[in-house]
Formats: sequence, C-alpha cells, structure tokens
Amino acid sequence: MTAIRGYVAPTTESGALGVHSLDQFVLSVPDASVAQDFYGQFGLDVRRDGNALAIKTFGHEHRWGSVVEGAKAKALHHLSFGCYADDLPRLKARIEEQGVKLIDPPPGFESNGFWFRNYEGVLIEVKVGPKVSPDKKSESQWICVPAGVAAASVREKAPPVRPRRLSHVLIFTRDVSESIKFYERTIGLRLSDRASDLVAFMHGIHGSDHHLLALVKSSAPGFHHCSWDVASLNDIGLGAMRMHDKGWTKGWGLGRHVLGSNYFHYVRDPWGSFSEYSCDIDYIPKDERWPAADHKPEDSFYLWGPDVPREFTINYEGGES
Repeated sequence: MTAIRGYVAPTTESGALGVHSLDQFVLSVPDASVAQDFYGQFGLDVRRDGNALAIKTFGHEHRWGSVVEGAKAKALHHLSFGCYADDLPRLKARIEEQGVKLIDPPPGFESNGFWFRNYEGVLIEVKVGPKVSPDKKSESQWICVPAGVAAASVREKAPPVRPRRLSHVLIFTRDVSESIKFYERTIGLRLSDRASDLVAFMHGIHGSDHHLLALVKSSAPGFHHCSWDVASLNDIGLGAMRMHDKGWTKGWGLGRHVLGSNYFHYVRDPWGSFSEYSCDIDYIPKDERWPAADHKPEDSFYLWGPDVPREFTINYEGGES
C-alpha cells in the first residue's frame, strides 16, 4: 500500500476541514478495450486489472482513473476523493450530520474510507490516501532558442506526449448552485469561480489547481471530461495532432480558458465525452483565499479559440442528443 503522507494543516484558518485531492474518477463502459485504445493513444499508461483498466501517467504510480467493463452505455461510476487520516472521522461525522446516508462500497471496490451518494445520486468515495493534488503551481515549459538555432524537430522525431497528472474532472449537474452547496458542506471544497447558474469551479483547501472539480448545468448528472496536465503549449498541439492522425478528429481547441487560465485542447472520446490536454492552469495555495466571483457567461468561457462545437455541450449520458 502506498505510504500515506503525514497530516498537514490545510490553511491558517482554525477548524478548516476538507479533502485534499481528487483521487480518481471511475467510468463504466460496454467494452474496456475501446477505452484502452483511446487513453493509450492519448498518452496515458493504461493497464489491465481484471475486467477493469487502471489509468496512470508514465513515471507515476498513482491510479488517476479506472474504467470498468459491463455497462450497456458509458456512465460515471463514481468519484473518489482523498483525505488525510486525521480528517477521515471528522469528514464522516460532518457528512452524516448533513443527513447524508453512508452506504456499502459497490461490488469489486475495497476501501479504507466511506461511501455515499450526492443529492442527485452520484456515487462518491472519501478515503485516506496520499495528496496527489499539487503543492505548488506546476511548472510549464516556454522554450525559446537563440537566433541561428532551429527550435522545432522534424515531425517523425518529435517526442511522445505524456501527461503528467490528472488536473480535474467536469461533471454535469441539474443544479449548479445546489451542487456547490453540497460539496462545500460535505467534503469541504471551495468555490473558485462561477458563471451564473451555468458552470462553477471548485478547489481543495490544502492547495490545488484552480479547480479539481467543475460543474456544468445539464438535464441530468453525467461525466463531461477529464483534464490532464502537460508540460507545454507545444505538448497540447502535438497531442492534438497525433490524436487526429489516429482518427480522433472531433474535439475543441486550441484555445485558452478565462476561468482557470489554462491553455486547452479537448479530444472527443468514443462515448461523446472528452479528454483535455491542459497547460498552465491557475493555482490556489492552501494559505490563500481565492477571490471567487460570478462572471458573465459570454465573457468568461474562453479568452480565445475556435467556435465551440455543438457536441461539446451535449450530455449523452443524460439522454441528450
């Protein structure tokens, strides 16, 4: 078992309590081999684990995601959040005080934590685990060479794109405001920014990216995308090109977001959701309060980039078309 890092005070505020990381996301799909092809070509270290897939990044043993086989259609199976050992009983007590019923783990999943469903039925695990959200802003590479030197390699010699870690996930919700309140009251996430009742971004109190969980309004719960941190803008472009060459031609990018500030390119996966190459996202230190604000939707989605394709907003998991 991975060694658990010692307890670290979350903030300078007394009584602050919350999870420290998005430990992993779990999807259920009809055919895991399709997922293995997609995530492997995306640049992730995908390993078979019985009838499931473990999604890792090269050079890092943490399991950022899992894909379980057997569902009739792709669905968000559950989200798992990590906390410090000292905080587990306190979080459990607080969640029960909110009237949330704790339930048994689903078949095939062992846990050193506890399980419950949010008010829309989304399955959530809180468990003890190492802090895998970053402790500082991730370094990005901005390569500039002097005159007389070629900066780019020939295409065939370009290095592989290898995401460094999971940055965040975005899930659909029927009610953005109620979801913000739920995750604040239960697992201690904090609002970073929102755009009316359409979208919101939440971070962890122990230091995390601008958001480790994002929420977008829809007709039903579901999974919109997983976002993967890469080292450079060049990695985003190179990854997008290589996925296009392998037949994954639908997506959105290249662009730059306003809320979070990250550069992005999204690749549509086999089920209508997305995987994002992301670089240079804003970071919120554990001892600072982010000035959360409610922004105009038309002024805060993206700073620049191509028009948003219609399929980017469709919740196929919720039956939309």
